[in-house]
Amino acid sequence: MKILSDIEIAQACTPRKITEVARSAGIDEEYLELYGNYKAKVDYRLLRECQRPDGKLILVTAINPTPAGEGKTTTTVGLADALHQMGKNVVVALREPSLGPVFGVKGGAAGGGYAQVIPMEDINLHFTGDFHAIGAANNLCAAMLDNHIQQGNALGIDVKRIVWRRCVDMNDRQLRNIVDGLGGRMQGVPREDGFDITVASEIMAVLCLASDIPDLKARLGRMVIAYTYDGKPVTAHDIKAEGAMAALLKDALKPNLVQTLEGTPAFIHGGPFANIAHGCNSVMATRMAMRLGDYAVTEAGFGADLGAEKFLDIKCRLAGLKPSAVVVVATVRALKNHGGVAKADLGQENLAALEKGLPNLLQHVGNITKVYGLPCVVAINAFPTDTPAELKLVEDKCRELGVNVALSEVWAKGGQGGQALAQEVLRLCQQESDFRFAYDLQDSIEKKLTDISQRIYHADGVVLTPAARKQMAELEALGYGGLPICMAKTQYSFSDDASLLGAPRNFTITVRNLKVSAGAGFLVALTGDIMTMPGLPKVPAAEKIDVDENGRITGLF
Repeated sequence: MKILSDIEIAQACTPRKITEVARSAGIDEEYLELYGNYKAKVDYRLLRECQRPDGKLILVTAINPTPAGEGKTTTTVGLADALHQMGKNVVVALREPSLGPVFGVKGGAAGGGYAQVIPMEDINLHFTGDFHAIGAANNLCAAMLDNHIQQGNALGIDVKRIVWRRCVDMNDRQLRNIVDGLGGRMQGVPREDGFDITVASEIMAVLCLASDIPDLKARLGRMVIAYTYDGKPVTAHDIKAEGAMAALLKDALKPNLVQTLEGTPAFIHGGPFANIAHGCNSVMATRMAMRLGDYAVTEAGFGADLGAEKFLDIKCRLAGLKPSAVVVVATVRALKNHGGVAKADLGQENLAALEKGLPNLLQHVGNITKVYGLPCVVAINAFPTDTPAELKLVEDKCRELGVNVALSEVWAKGGQGGQALAQEVLRLCQQESDFRFAYDLQDSIEKKLTDISQRIYHADGVVLTPAARKQMAELEALGYGGLPICMAKTQYSFSDDASLLGAPRNFTITVRNLKVSAGAGFLVALTGDIMTMPGLPKVPAAEKIDVDENGRITGLF
C-alpha cells in the first residue's frame, strides 16, 4: 500500500466551508473577511465585543530539534483534534510558516500525516499575505530612513550606526551584508547595509505582540532604527513612519482562521523564529482562541529552551497569560540521536544511547515543572521502530520527575491517536499551579542573561564580549535595562554550540551583540554564530516543489 505524503493527505480531504468552521467556533459572520472558501480573517473587534470567559491555555513545546524530527506542530494539531473528538470546545493557535524554511530545509510546516491544518499549500506559501505586508512595512521604514539622510539628515543620523535592516521572506545568504546607495549623489548615500529574513524583522514581533491598531502604531513608533552622532536613539516616530507602516499592516493584524483535517477551528497568525526572535504566534490569535474555546492549544518554536522560555518569559509576561498545562514532545529516535546515534541507525533498538540522550528531555521537563512551576506531560511521538523496552525506559525516567508519558499516534491516526495525551492534558488542566518566571525584570541586563543561561540552559554563566558589554552599558543608560530578554541562540543545543547535544555541562554562553527591540518590548542577545538571514542548503526543498497545468502543487512534503 502506498504511503501518502503530507500534501497528498491534505489534498484528499474535503474541507468544510470556512463560514461553517467560524459558526462552529461561535464567530458571527459580521467579523469574517473571506479569502475564498477555506480561509478568513477575523476582525479584532471580536475580542472587544465577545464577553465569553477565557478558556484554558495549553502550550506544546519540545526537546531540542534533531534531523530525526520531533513533530511538535503535528502533536499540537492532533491533540486539538483529540479534544474535539472527545466533545470539548477547542481552538488551535499556530504560527504561519516562513517561505525560507519551506523552500530551504524543512518543506511544509502545517503539521503532518493525519494531523494537519488546511489548506496546506496556501498556509505554506503566500497564505493571506501577512508576511508580504510585514516585509513592505519593514522596507518602507528603511526607505524613509535613507531618504531622510539623503534629504539633508536633519536628525544627525550616523550612517555607521544604522541598526534597521531591510528584509525578504527567503533564505538568501547573498543579502546578509551588502553595500548600497552607489552610483552618484542622486542615487542615495553609500553605506553598508544588509537583509534579515522577514520573520526576524522587529515588525513581525511587534505585530505578534500588539493588542490593537493604537498599540500597533505606538509600538512601531518606538522602534529604534539608528543612532545620532552623539549616541541618541532615532526611532521610526522621529522620521514619521509609523502611520504609513500601520496602514500597510492593518489587515495583517487580523488573525487568520482555517481548520484542521478534522474540522477543528485553527488560528494561524504571525511567525517569528524562536532561535532569532520570540517564536510565538500572535497574542491576538491566542486570545481569540482562548475567548472562543474552553481549551486553546498553541505551540512555541523549536525546543523548550527557546520557544517555551520566550513564550513564558516574554509573551505571557507582556500579555498576562498563564498556561494551564505544558506538553513536551519527543521521539525515541531523536533522543537516540542526542545520545550519539547517527540518523541512519536510529531504527535499531539502542537502550544505552537512549539513556544517554534522555537528559535532554528530562532537563526540559525539569525546567517547565521546577523553574516555571507548571504541570507537564511528555508526548512520545510514536514511530514504528520504537520498541517496548525503549518506550518503558522513557516512561520510567519521566515518572522519576513526577511526570507522566503519553504515546501520541496522531501522525498515523489523527485525533484518535491522541486520546491518551488528551486525557492527561485534561487532568493537568484541573491542577493548581504556581506559575513564575525565570528571571526578575527589575534585575540588571547581565543578571537576567545569567539567570536564563544558568536556570534554563544549565550553563556555568554568561560571557559578554567587549562590544556586547559596551552595548549593555549604553542600553541601561538609555533606560532600556528593565526589558525582558530575547535570546538568539542555536536551536540544536542547550548551549550556543550546535554540536553539544544532550544536556551538556561545563560551558558558558557567549553574548556577542545586544540590541533593543523597543517596539516589541524586549532586548535581543545574539549568541554564538547565530544569524538573522539563513542560507539555502546544498539541495534546497525548492528543487522538489512544482505545480501542474491545473494549478495542483506537489513536493511540499
